[in-house]
Amino acid sequence: MQQLLSTFKGKKVFLTGHTGFKGTWLLHILHLLGAQVKGYALAPESSHDLYNQINGDTLCYTSVIADIRNNTLLQGELIRFEPDFVFHLAAQPLVRRSYQEPVYTFDVNVMGTIHVLEALRHLQKPCVALMVTTDKVYENTETGVAFMEEDKLGGHDPYSSSKAAAEIAISSYSKSYFPPERFQEHQKSIAALRAGNVIGGGDYATDRIIPDIVRAIESGDTVKIRHPKAIRPWQHVLEPLFSYLELARLIQENPGQYEGAYNIGPDKNDMLEVLEVAKWFIHYYGKGSYEIAQNQHAPHEAMHLMLDNHKISQTLKRSPRWSAQVAIQKTAEWYADKTTPALEKCKQQILSFY
Repeated sequence: MQQLLSTFKGKKVFLTGHTGFKGTWLLHILHLLGAQVKGYALAPESSHDLYNQINGDTLCYTSVIADIRNNTLLQGELIRFEPDFVFHLAAQPLVRRSYQEPVYTFDVNVMGTIHVLEALRHLQKPCVALMVTTDKVYENTETGVAFMEEDKLGGHDPYSSSKAAAEIAISSYSKSYFPPERFQEHQKSIAALRAGNVIGGGDYATDRIIPDIVRAIESGDTVKIRHPKAIRPWQHVLEPLFSYLELARLIQENPGQYEGAYNIGPDKNDMLEVLEVAKWFIHYYGKGSYEIAQNQHAPHEAMHLMLDNHKISQTLKRSPRWSAQVAIQKTAEWYADKTTPALEKCKQQILSFY
């Protein structure tokens, strides 16, 4: 933690998507590290979202509630702030919603990313920018083989393909405007981060397995499991977030050496089926029930999705800290604890993790 404190204390961090689930956890960590965070995102969707539970406005140097698609506003806010670091998390992150709103999904995920990159192009100071995409950017032929960073990009559903298109834009800007070998000219370092399925306390999104289970438990219902045999690279939300921070530190200290794309996920032998996740969560929560959904007309979702995390493990010189089972346990404990304030629950898990 001391190295991260040295890197981020007093530094300016521009964080898009700071009101979302992952963004709120990252905001909290950056606040603990002493960074000055300017957030840029839409307002939280409901009063019980994690950002509101921890009173996220108090953790921000400035919170800008605005649309990532507003290029002029975004560019002005970022350039005036003169950040040392940019973490781009803002997105339309739901597969099933992308089927319902494909144009919005592509607009937010592709053009929103391009707007951030364009703002960086006009920023007149050194900056490390980490662009967060997803594990679903790969052309998935359901072979059961873990994807490596060099594998072909693609995507069946609008969400996955929009994120793959965002990766192409990131690569284009990196090669055209921010090539590592010309760092002294542009002074920008860009990395693309492909994180696996994250879980953790405070996620209340629709059509995600853990929030669905929590809602079912709290309403006394039985949760319906749509794809019980689907395999995903499950990890606690703190796993990728600390990887982002550690990678940003390395990039700042060694410009031109660590740019590029990185998978961030569990080890190959630590990937679970959806049904296993549900069973373990209910076990650690202490109550709940499930049944297998019989709907055969649900939109397509990949059944096998695994990441090869060798590159990030070698770069950071560490393996994932919490196994998938421990991640599920920590998540269940967060939701089951109804007495400790959300801010304190998050802080305890952050310190326990690191």
